[in-house]
Amino acid sequence: MPFEQIDWEPINVEMKKYKGLKSKTWLSGLNTKTVGGFYEFDSVENAQNYIDGLLIPFAKQVNGNLSVKLFDGEITQEANIAMLSPYYSPPN
Repeated sequence: MPFEQIDWEPINVEMKKYKGLKSKTWLSGLNTKTVGGFYEFDSVENAQNYIDGLLIPFAKQVNGNLSVKLFDGEITQEANIAMLSPYYSPPN
């Protein structure tokens, strides 16, 4: 589904209701009509609740495919700080 056909504003509102969601960056696949994003959660448990409670039902509703990969941002923090990533701040 092309991103411009998605009513993303109410989706953003619904997303914010899930415990532990710290951020999301929307992504739209080039020439693939795919959408997705990078999500940051405060715990694996809250990420899984979001997957089960919002992503899986939404994929079924639009008859879409869903692919989810979980990553640990904590172990990469030092490397991200070294490259001045805007999502990480140096420790105080």
